[in-house]
Amino acid sequence: MKKFSRHSGVAAPMPIVNVDTDMIIPKDYLKTIKRTGLGKGLFAEMRFNEDGSENEEFVLNKPAYENATILVAGDNFGCGSSREHAPWALMDFGIQCVISTSFADIFYNNSFKNGLLPIVVTPEELEMLLDDASRGANATLTVDLVTQEIHGPDGGIIKFDIDPFKKHCLLNGLDDIGLTMEKDHHIDSHEEHISNHRPWH
Repeated sequence: MKKFSRHSGVAAPMPIVNVDTDMIIPKDYLKTIKRTGLGKGLFAEMRFNEDGSENEEFVLNKPAYENATILVAGDNFGCGSSREHAPWALMDFGIQCVISTSFADIFYNNSFKNGLLPIVVTPEELEMLLDDASRGANATLTVDLVTQEIHGPDGGIIKFDIDPFKKHCLLNGLDDIGLTMEKDHHIDSHEEHISNHRPWH
């Protein structure tokens, strides 16, 4: 998993409440277990019209946000069914960080396991960030995981809280497999100890 420590990018405003996992990646795209290629289905029902053409009104289709890597979203982002494809689709599209006032628990935890940083802020802070993001291509935010700060385009700073263990995993690029591998030397040492002291096992 790719490490996350500090990221700067264009922030897209998406102040929609209760964006569920089916909106993030519709069920038609769930036939694969690969993490790549899902970006094309991200927000598909909002990004595309019924004839397949792009919905010019959707924020990520607007020229100013076509290279957005940060999403400033409404409350309760990622609710609905458990769907690991949701963070996969966001990251495959290029989104590295989602900022909201709250996230569904399963989506929140899945995000960390896949290298996507979800940040919880207060409603007042979200309004400030949405205002920053409304500036289009000039809406560059910098997210510093080490200091746990969001730096706005005008120099404003918002502090955020994060679980120390989840922070450690992101900073070091550790998913579930990586965490197991990190303990390899402990496992080997334990097995050697058992072999030396209980050879009949």
